[in-house]
Amino acid sequence: MTDQVVDTSGPASAAGTEGPSGAAPRQFFGRERELKELKADIERAGLDTLAGRKAARARVLLIAGRPGSGRTALAEELTRALLDTGDYPDGLLRVGLTDLGGAPVPTERTARDLLDQLEVAGPPGADGDELSQLVREALADRHVLLLLDDAADAEQVDPLLPDNPGCLVVATAQGPLTGISGVRPCTIGGLDKGSAVQLLAGAIGQVRITVDPLTAESLAEECGGQPAALVMIGGWLAAHPMASVADVTKQLRELPDDADQPTGARPLARVFRLVYESLPQTAGRILRLLALAPAGLADAHTASALAGCSVSAAQSTLDDFVRLGLLRTNGAELSQYEVPGCLAPLLQALLADRDRPAEIQLARARLLERTVRQLQSCRAITDPEGSEARRKLAGLPRSLRFPHPEAAAAWLRIRRPALLAAARIAVEDGELDTLARRLVAALVRALAVHQGTEAAASDLYGLHGLVLAVAERRDLPRERAAALLNLADLDARTGRTREALTRYRAALDAGRAAKDPYATGRAMESVGGAYAELGDFHRASDWYGRALAQRLTHGELADEARLYGRLGSVHTYAGQYGEALRNWRAAAAVYRRLGDLAAQARALSEAARVQEYAGRPQESLRTCQEAVEWARQAKDVRLQAALELRLADTLDRLGDQAAAGLHRATAQRLLGKDEPACEIRSGSTEN
Repeated sequence: MTDQVVDTSGPASAAGTEGPSGAAPRQFFGRERELKELKADIERAGLDTLAGRKAARARVLLIAGRPGSGRTALAEELTRALLDTGDYPDGLLRVGLTDLGGAPVPTERTARDLLDQLEVAGPPGADGDELSQLVREALADRHVLLLLDDAADAEQVDPLLPDNPGCLVVATAQGPLTGISGVRPCTIGGLDKGSAVQLLAGAIGQVRITVDPLTAESLAEECGGQPAALVMIGGWLAAHPMASVADVTKQLRELPDDADQPTGARPLARVFRLVYESLPQTAGRILRLLALAPAGLADAHTASALAGCSVSAAQSTLDDFVRLGLLRTNGAELSQYEVPGCLAPLLQALLADRDRPAEIQLARARLLERTVRQLQSCRAITDPEGSEARRKLAGLPRSLRFPHPEAAAAWLRIRRPALLAAARIAVEDGELDTLARRLVAALVRALAVHQGTEAAASDLYGLHGLVLAVAERRDLPRERAAALLNLADLDARTGRTREALTRYRAALDAGRAAKDPYATGRAMESVGGAYAELGDFHRASDWYGRALAQRLTHGELADEARLYGRLGSVHTYAGQYGEALRNWRAAAAVYRRLGDLAAQARALSEAARVQEYAGRPQESLRTCQEAVEWARQAKDVRLQAALELRLADTLDRLGDQAAAGLHRATAQRLLGKDEPACEIRSGSTEN
C-alpha cells in the first residue's frame, strides 16, 4: 500500500479506522476488557526482569484480529490513553507494514518512513539494515510510542524495535508474532452486542434502533460484530431512510456465502456485497476501479481518470462512498480518499470478475497519463511568467492547473506516497513502460524543483532505480546510462565511492553502446573523480585525460577548462607539480578564451598555489599578482580580496611584512570592516 499508515481494520467511524486529519474526532465503542488487559500487560514484568536483568529493548503489545475487526482502532485508543499519561513525551510514531495487495512492506521503506517522522535524514540508497539501525539510534534516548500496523510476521517487526525500554511498541497483526519474546497477543473478535448497537445508532439515529432493539441486535450478529461491516451497513441504512432494520437484516441472511471465504470473513463480504449491489452502475464501476488506486490513495482526479468521467462527478461519488463507509477521507481542503485494507481484496476480486483485462489496462493508462500531466503542471507553475512551460500550462484544463507554486507544493506533499507507489506499480507491471518512464521523469523533476535534490535524494534514488529497471528490460542503453550516472552520483555523495565507481563504469559501457558522447564523457570524468576520492591519483589523472581528449575533439571549451582544472588538482595531490602547473595554466587560457575573467583568476590562483608547493615563492607571487589583476577586471570583489590575502601570506613567507600588511588592509577595505576576509578556492578543484 504505502509507507504511510493505512488502517486495514475497516472504514468505521468507530472501532476500526484511523482518525483522519482535519476530520471530526472518531468515536470509540466497547473493548473495555481488552483495553484493561493491554494496560495491565504494560505493567507485567518481562522475561528480563524476572531473570534479574535490565530490559534491553522496548516492550511489545500485540493486538491480533482479522481485518475489519477494529484492531487498529483499539491500538489507536490505547495509544491515545497512554499519551495522556505523559509517560511518552516524545509522542507517537506509526507505520503500516502491509501494502494494499497484502504484500509485506520492505523494512527499507518502513524504516525510512519512521526516520522521516523523526526528521532524521536517511542516506539515499541505504538498505533496510542500515536504516533500521538509524531508527534504533534515533530512538535510543527518546520515550515514544511506536504503532506498527498490520504486521505480517515477526521479521517485519524485529528490525524496528527500539533498544530502549523507555519506548513502547503497539503492533497489530492477524495472528501471533512468533519469534519476539515476551509478547502475549490480545486477540479480538467482534464487538459485544451493546457496543455494536451503539455504533449502529450513531450512524442511523437512536429512533430506528429504539423501535426494534432486538432486530438491531440481530443485524449486529449478522455483521459478526465487525466494526467495518457495521459502519457500512449503518451508512447504507442512513442513505435509505425508508428501509427498516428488519428488512436489511433479512436481506443479509438471504445472501449466500462464498465458500472460498474463511468463516470469519463472510459477514464483512456479505455486507459489502449488499452495499455494492445497491450502487448505480456508474458508481459501482468507479468503486471497482479504485482497486487500481496506487497505495489505495485516491483523489477526484484519480477516480476521474480511472473511470473516464468528469472530475466533479468523481468528487461527488467519492463523497458518497465515504458516507457509505466504503472509503475514508482526510477531511482536508485537498481531499484525499483511502481504500480500507479490509475492502481491498473484495474490490480486487470484483474488478477481476466484472471488467475485461483490456478495460483495466486502459484505466491504468488513463491514470498514468493524468498523473503525468498533473506533475508537469506542478513543475511548470514554478517557471517564470512568459516562459514556454507557463504558456503550455495555460493550455491545460483549469482542473489540472495550480493557482500558485505553494498550492502545487502542498499537492505534491500530500500525494507523494501515492505518486511514488504509482511509479513502482507502473514499472513492476511492465505493460505500460513508455508511460511509466514519463511518469518517473515528471515525478523526478517535480520533486527536485519543489523539495530540492538534497531533500528529495532518497526518493530520487528509488526513482532512478525504477528507470534503470525499465531501461534494462527494454534494452535502452541511453536511459540505462543516465540512470546509472544518477544512481552513482547519489552513491558518491553518501560515501559509497566503490559502489559509485562500479556504476560509473557500467554507465560508460551503456553510453558507448548508445553512442552517446555526453554519457561517455560524463562517465569517464566521474570514474576519474571516484578514483581521486579513493586516493588513486594515477588512475584519476588517466580517466580525466580520457575525458579531456573527448572534449577536445568536440570543441567544448567550458568542459575542457573544468577537466584541465581537475587534472591540475590530482597532479597537485600526487606531488607532480610540473604537470599540475601546466594544467592550471591551460585551464586559465581556456577561461580567457571563454571571456570568464573570474574563473581565469581562480585558475591562476591555483597555479600560484602549485608554485608555492614546488618551492618557487617568487613565481607564485607574480602569478598571484596576475590573478589579482584579472579578478579586479572581473569586478569580483570577494575573489579579489581573497587573492589579496594570498599575496599577503606569500609576502609574509618572503619576509616582507610591510607589504603583506598593505595587502591585508586592501582585502579588508574591499570587503568592509565587518565582513570576514577568506580565501575562495577555485570551483575547478571541486570533484
